[in-house]
Amino acid sequence: MGIDPPHFVACHECDLLLKEIPLLPGGVAVCCCCGASLYRNTPDSLQRTMAFTLTAVILYVIANVYPILGIEIQGIRNATNLIGAVRSLWDQGMHLISVLVGLTTVLIPALQLATMVYLILPLLMKRKPPGIALIMRVLNVIKPWGMVEVFMLGVLVSLVKLKDSSIIIPGVALWSFGGLTILLAAVATSFNPRDIWEHLDEQSESGEDRCAE
Repeated sequence: MGIDPPHFVACHECDLLLKEIPLLPGGVAVCCCCGASLYRNTPDSLQRTMAFTLTAVILYVIANVYPILGIEIQGIRNATNLIGAVRSLWDQGMHLISVLVGLTTVLIPALQLATMVYLILPLLMKRKPPGIALIMRVLNVIKPWGMVEVFMLGVLVSLVKLKDSSIIIPGVALWSFGGLTILLAAVATSFNPRDIWEHLDEQSESGEDRCAE
């Protein structure tokens, strides 16, 4: 009967190499040298992350299809969605701002949500997604560039400035963006990258056991 070799983890703050220990549900392992958090035991984290992600996908679609808000001035009403706002910025010659808004509020959140679904859904179905190492690197690179909350803050500031000169009509997309901001924060909080590798190890061990039988 073979004995599993000990697993080690390197502290991301002081680079101290430590032996992994089992944790109770909700427990956190900290470095004995600098006190930094090493890893945590979050039961069903992939299931919760998948639920948050799928809900965020629905709100993302609504937020990009329906109007963000409408403005009525002297009986003339105008409404636009996010794609229309990006196009309007481009037509007005603000190309850099248009590209930044398109990237940080449309492309990057879509790529982040698609990456999470591609990564987690196969694992929940007991399958290994191809190119998992590359996907994890991409997720780490694009994560800081998703700025839906900054966009929401800008919209709220604009609403305050325009409320005295025009009638503001909040659109469905505005509420969807608010919900999307909360859900993206929930996804980031519930997602534990360590669980990805643990699921892969469990699948590898179960595959080896089947082969041995």
